[in-house]
Amino acid sequence: MRIALGLEYAGTRFTGWQSQPDGRALQDVLERALGTIAAHRIATIAAGRTDAGVHATMQIVHFDSTASRPDTAWVRGVNSHLPPEVAVLWARPVPDEFHARFAATARHYTYLLANRPVRAGVLAGRIGWYHHRLDVDAMRAGATLLMGTHDFSAFRAALCQAKSPVKTLARASIDSAGDTIRFDFSANAFLHHMIRNIVGALIHVGAGKAPPAWIGELLAGRDRTRAAPTFAADGLYFTGADYPPTWPLPATRAALPWPPVSL
Repeated sequence: MRIALGLEYAGTRFTGWQSQPDGRALQDVLERALGTIAAHRIATIAAGRTDAGVHATMQIVHFDSTASRPDTAWVRGVNSHLPPEVAVLWARPVPDEFHARFAATARHYTYLLANRPVRAGVLAGRIGWYHHRLDVDAMRAGATLLMGTHDFSAFRAALCQAKSPVKTLARASIDSAGDTIRFDFSANAFLHHMIRNIVGALIHVGAGKAPPAWIGELLAGRDRTRAAPTFAADGLYFTGADYPPTWPLPATRAALPWPPVSL
């Protein structure tokens, strides 16, 4: 039987989604908890393999099991064996043809940034930080140049394993409220570090270090070495994936609240 899960997590103390030899990845802790309930080893596949320190409000996962368990066992039972930063939100049986990664038609991320002279305390690890005031309008102008289908090599990590750097970015929006700036991105798929590299470049523009047109020049140049440094993982959230309505799934997206709680 194939089961799909929706889960949320705070990624601060984990080494990312993908399993690691030290067992400290989110995939590791989830598979151990699932295996306890199933009474056999479980292998999982996620819609998006988040990096170390990255969070998720709605990660979609699937796994196969020979154990017959009620949906509540895959939720409350599994949660009883997970660290407090990780929680299964729902579980549903799905056809064997469902694939959390390959069936997804779009993926969504949000980056939260504290834009104030001092770093965040209460939200440490949950929000990025830039100390000088940023020009949000300039960043929005730069972000519009990213929309559409492009070769995103300039925003691709050196160790990226994607077969092609060509992706279609359907959303690149920026909002601000008080001292918080929110970046929202939607695409058919993302490259390794693509969002953190884009955020770093947009902040470069917002800080007045380059004009908005520089974003278009980076795209055209396809040279990662000409772009801004990769920005911190702290404020990055995987907020869900889209699937065709033929799959019997609950909500597969969970947006962050906005405006945010005051820093």
